[in-house]
Amino acid sequence: MNENIQKQILALDLGQNTGWALRRRDGQIYSGRETFKPDRFSGGGMALLRFRNWLDTLHETSGHIELVVFEEVRRHLGTTAAHIYGAFAGQMSAWAEFKEIPYQGVPVGTIKKHITGKGNASKEDVIRAVFDHGHTPMDDNEADAIALLRWAIDTKIGG
Repeated sequence: MNENIQKQILALDLGQNTGWALRRRDGQIYSGRETFKPDRFSGGGMALLRFRNWLDTLHETSGHIELVVFEEVRRHLGTTAAHIYGAFAGQMSAWAEFKEIPYQGVPVGTIKKHITGKGNASKEDVIRAVFDHGHTPMDDNEADAIALLRWAIDTKIGG
């Protein structure tokens, strides 16, 4: 096997504004943010169906994801945020199980400490640290996903 080929890893900051970062087998990193807010003409379940379809499309167009890591949030600012996170986490884990892709949650403090050196870093600290690593996230969702991907790469969880 060619040692330059790496495991393809998808990192997710789950929610209606999902941040994502993908390391491809050639080592290239791509990232962005996808919005899954329901519009006024669709039910709340449509956002989850669009999320699952997006995962399918990303999996197929990227050449098959081999590991998913996601930001494991234990405390939410409100009930609605907790429900939204739980719904997206449930969709992601069911999708990964169906595709037989391993997945792992990583606590927020672990990600922040890895990228900034402080487990209680602010959103601005994380964004700044991600910029310092040569990435240009459009917002904190994308920055969190990139920070999580950096953790997965640096800890060798993704090979």
